[in-house]
Amino acid sequence: MLVTLFRLLSVLPLPMLHAIGSLLGWLVYLASPSYRHRLKDNILRAGFPGALHQAIAEAGKNILELPFIWCASPQRVLGSAKIENWEIVQAALDAKRGIVFLTPHLGCFEITAQYVATKTPLTVMYRPPRKQALKPLIEGARARGDLRLAPATLAGVRTLLKTLRSGGPIGVLPDQVPQNGEGVWADFFGKPAYTMTLPAKMQQMSGAPIILVYAERLPFGRGYLIRFVPFDEPLGDTPQQQARAINAAMERLIARCPAQYFWSYNRYKTPPGVAEPSAPKETA
Repeated sequence: MLVTLFRLLSVLPLPMLHAIGSLLGWLVYLASPSYRHRLKDNILRAGFPGALHQAIAEAGKNILELPFIWCASPQRVLGSAKIENWEIVQAALDAKRGIVFLTPHLGCFEITAQYVATKTPLTVMYRPPRKQALKPLIEGARARGDLRLAPATLAGVRTLLKTLRSGGPIGVLPDQVPQNGEGVWADFFGKPAYTMTLPAKMQQMSGAPIILVYAERLPFGRGYLIRFVPFDEPLGDTPQQQARAINAAMERLIARCPAQYFWSYNRYKTPPGVAEPSAPKETA
C-alpha cells in the first residue's frame, strides 16, 4: 500500500509536492506538542530563531519530496539538481585514495548519494528502518544504479574500509546518533551530543580525504543545488577531538541554510547503555 502511494505521488510535479509538504509541516508542528518542542528547542539553541517558521515548512517538504526522490525516474530526479564544485570530487577520484563523503541531515540529503553514484560506484552505510513496511521501499530506492548499501554492523564497517582501501568512495551521515560503543560525547551547537567516531576512523585507517556534501532545496520547487565542500581542518588526535571537529564542520554547513536542517531529529538523545555526558568541571 505504501509503495503504491509513493509511486502515485511521484508523478506529481516537485513544486506541488513541496507546496503540500509545507502545509503538512505546519499541520504536524501544530498538532504534536513533543515534535513542536523538540524542533523549536533545537533551532533556538543553535541560534537561528529567524529560521523557525521556514524550518517548519521545510520539514514537511522533506517528507513530501521522498516519493519524487525514491520513485520518480532517475532522469527526472537528477534533472532537478544543479551541481557546485564537482571538481573537488573529481580530483579525489583521480587520486584513487578513496573518499569519505559526509552528509548531514540538511536539505535533500537523499539526492546527494544518487547523484554521486551516477559518476562512480558509491557505498553508503545504511540502518534498516524500524517499520518493516518501509524496508522494501527505502532499500529499493537507495540501491539504484551504482549505489551500494552497507549495513550498520561490523560486517558493514569492513565493507566500507575495503571500499576505501580499493580507492572507492563511501558515504556516512555523521549526525546520526550511533549505538553504544560507536561514539563519544562532543558538543553540537553548544550541547553534548553522542557522536559517531566511524568517519574519523575510516579516514585515518585509509588516508582517504573527507568531502562534505549537501543538497540545498531551491525555492518554489525549482529543484536542488548539490554542493561539495572540502574538509580542510585537522581532525585532532583523540576520538573526542575528532568528533568535535566533524560536528563543527556540520555546524558551518547548517549555518549556510539553517531552515533546511532536520531540527526535529532527536540529536541529543542518550542511546541505551551509554552513560550521560559528564558535567563540565567548575573552576575555582
